[in-house]
Amino acid sequence: QVQLVESGGGLVQAGGSLRLSCAASGLTFSRYTMGWFRQTPGKEREFVAAISWVGRITYNRDSVKGRFSISRENTNKSVYLQMNILSPDDTAVYYCAAGTELGADVALEKRYTYWGQGTQVTVSS
Repeated sequence: QVQLVESGGGLVQAGGSLRLSCAASGLTFSRYTMGWFRQTPGKEREFVAAISWVGRITYNRDSVKGRFSISRENTNKSVYLQMNILSPDDTAVYYCAAGTELGADVALEKRYTYWGQGTQVTVSS
């Protein structure tokens, strides 16, 4: 059974930092592209960042470039999202996702096979 478990969310003041973690089990982690998405109430889930299966290629949405950084440790079957200079606009539930053979579709939610349950990030002004 595949499981993705996020952690590290919480409440932080604007300008602060958080590091999200996602621990995977039940899959050959090193074969998967890993992504982070986020969702706020009433809105569709949106792409945040992704990292290729060997970690050589990363992708970020424009609004988080220079502030967020995705990384992975295949030996620990984990992926991380370092979030700096947080703003209230970053408030959302953040989800970890895993997919294979995504090619150029890393930002498409439907291309990911497995999802975590999400972790809440709240940024106060």
